[in-house]
Amino acid sequence: MPAGSPTGHAPQPALSLADVRHTFRAGKRVLTALDGITAEAARGAVTGLIGPDGAGKTTLMRLIAGLLRIDAGRIEVLGIDVARNPLAVQARLGYMPQRFGLYEDLSVAENLDLYADLQGVPRGERTTRYAELLRMTGLASFTARMAGRLSGGMKQKLGLACTLVHPPDLLLLDEPTVGVDPVSRRELWQIIDHLTREAHMTVVFSTAYLDEAERCDSVLLIHEGRLLGHGKPGQFTAEMAGRSFFATASLGRRRLQARLAQAPGVIDAVIQGSRVRVVRAEATPPVAAGLVAEAPDLVLIPTPPRFEDSFVARLRALDTTPAPPPSATVALPPTTPQMPSGDVIAIAHLTRRFGTFVAVDDVSFTVARGEIFGLLGANGAGKSTTFRMLCGLLPPSAGTLRVAGFDLRTAAAPARGRIGYMAQKFSLYGDLSVAQNLRFFSSAYRLRGARQRARIAWAETEFELGARRDATARDLPLGFKQRLALACALMHEPEILFLDEPTSGVDPLARREFWRRINALAEAGVTVLVTTHFMEEAEYCDRLVIMAQGKVLAAGEPEAIKRAARTEARPDPTMEDAFIAVIGSPRQPAHAA
Repeated sequence: MPAGSPTGHAPQPALSLADVRHTFRAGKRVLTALDGITAEAARGAVTGLIGPDGAGKTTLMRLIAGLLRIDAGRIEVLGIDVARNPLAVQARLGYMPQRFGLYEDLSVAENLDLYADLQGVPRGERTTRYAELLRMTGLASFTARMAGRLSGGMKQKLGLACTLVHPPDLLLLDEPTVGVDPVSRRELWQIIDHLTREAHMTVVFSTAYLDEAERCDSVLLIHEGRLLGHGKPGQFTAEMAGRSFFATASLGRRRLQARLAQAPGVIDAVIQGSRVRVVRAEATPPVAAGLVAEAPDLVLIPTPPRFEDSFVARLRALDTTPAPPPSATVALPPTTPQMPSGDVIAIAHLTRRFGTFVAVDDVSFTVARGEIFGLLGANGAGKSTTFRMLCGLLPPSAGTLRVAGFDLRTAAAPARGRIGYMAQKFSLYGDLSVAQNLRFFSSAYRLRGARQRARIAWAETEFELGARRDATARDLPLGFKQRLALACALMHEPEILFLDEPTSGVDPLARREFWRRINALAEAGVTVLVTTHFMEEAEYCDRLVIMAQGKVLAAGEPEAIKRAARTEARPDPTMEDAFIAVIGSPRQPAHAA
């Protein structure tokens, strides 16, 4: 309903939440998923549910859609009480769940037909509707392809097309950008902008990516089931004015970041290119002299605040006892005769074919000891295949590949003994306790006796897991799952650490703690290779490569790649801007109602 109704009253909100509460039972335990959420979402606007995994976003989405029964409170959608009439609500909304709700053994066209059948779309209307949706999403050339063979970004857009087969008044999108590259994220937002601007659709969009909050008209900031804030993104950003600075010093960015993170009055310090971005607790001009004793040449330059600063400030206020800085207690094995002291990873003309399809095409790069090296790329670029070959899990079709001095064609097993691997979903055994996971992984790395006991004790102390040693891994908060996964990957003191999307979905504080540990490991000489779609993580890399269609399109230091993306219109590009400039500007989708 447009603003300014004939009665002169404010238009009714599309969504109204009043003291919404919901719990789950796990055996004898009661888990609080939502704890008194009260908020509204305006019609014809994009409202963001912003928060890390486990915040309660999906539970709230499912309550709004009438898929779960509310424990207490009230939810109204388009003036309808969801608890009293869920079917009436479901007839007027579209809901795209995580992982997009697709049937991977059906083609693009068959998925559209299935959703049209479920939503009762008359057959006479389907041809026109399909044409609009396929043009909008860029899938017109892929109608015969199986959904399971689409890239992550294409699955995302097919899921959205299926949800829009019958145009809803309210569109619920549950983390639609998780696991997809920045190009696909921007393309999705172009579609959302069109749906709200031209089709006057109301969108509720949940995400763990805090930068996406600034694309929303209003946001609900959620953490551990509680509402930390509700308003326009600019309001959150404005309250942080005068508190953000860029810091530079000859100390080196990793050490400078570690020292600033512990400095009095500092609530946040993250690496951004060659500088460290600092956020202070108060909007008072800082005095650089003496702030970091090891950096007498420290310079602080004011910089505009951003939305994430506000979220971090709120989380810091809840957590008044931050963990101590991580120690780099990593004993590196001695350099072997066949391993040079410089390059720990060296690949040349690496190629991998699957039948006639070339997934990795003549890729070459080296990684030095103690370097953090990033492997970035669009969905389907070949980086996961490259990653698997580097881990010794997949043989190359051509080229040479040496890791820790070993040729992976002939000595994959000894090379794997030098590697620690942390998968995106952490690869933990959910039914095992923390202690049992540590024992299992240390045994898998052939640790026995006193050394095994010493490493388990180290992990429990270093990662503060001792108090949770008897908790099952499945029941851990996401941040502690991440700690446990990293501890398991480090049990055998590897000299090379592979990280596959290591901070996907965790809250900003857990992400910062994780990267402080990784920086400390790199300072101790551990070589780190990371794949990520999260562009802020690319800033932590010493060097990186960006891949597309199996080839390396750009390589070098993050600052150099950003400099190459400078234009008159964008003199200070972000890493995401640089990534998109390298991959290619996002396709402008055609409009569809």
